[in-house]
Amino acid sequence: MARLHLFDLDGTLLHGTAAPVEISRQLGLDAEIAALERDFVAGHIDSPEYAVRVHALWAELTEAQVSAAFDGAPWLSGIQETWAEIREGGDYCAVVSLSPSFFVERLIGWGAHAAHGSRFPAVPFTQPVDPTGILNAAAKVKIADRLCEEFGVGRSDCVAYGDSLSDLELFGAVPVSVAINADQRLVSLATHSYVGRDLRKAYELVRHGR
Repeated sequence: MARLHLFDLDGTLLHGTAAPVEISRQLGLDAEIAALERDFVAGHIDSPEYAVRVHALWAELTEAQVSAAFDGAPWLSGIQETWAEIREGGDYCAVVSLSPSFFVERLIGWGAHAAHGSRFPAVPFTQPVDPTGILNAAAKVKIADRLCEEFGVGRSDCVAYGDSLSDLELFGAVPVSVAINADQRLVSLATHSYVGRDLRKAYELVRHGR
């Protein structure tokens, strides 16, 4: 039976940072995004409110700046090699992230079978953000279930990779999980834990498991 590997983005594939932080850096809005991130982590705002506020923050965002943020981000090493090996073995790999879809979906070009993020309007923005398209932790499980149906696998065939509390529900829903540079509460729930900057080494922990 094939397996479905489900990867978080922020703090997992991206080392020590998040897509909104990298995007905001291109606009010189480091302090503003840091304050917004603190409010979100502290629970002062939820995912839809975060999205509305970051959308306003990025009023002048261009596609070139998104590309620069993506290309210059501190990615883990070996992402494309790991996904190529997953594909060659007959398994599936997908990214499920709370970050904006216009950033997350670029990972299709790196070999992911699917990439799902919070739905934002196209850049440059001419439309408001729709809060109903913004993902939260529970949505990750729902998307995982849809992907299972799409690829013909079950939850029992899934492996989840993540780093933070937004991955708790997904880790609790699948049998195998890998905490990558993770919050201690997630480490305590995970099947495996990896600290480092090479996805190939994290994948090695589950490579031969079925």
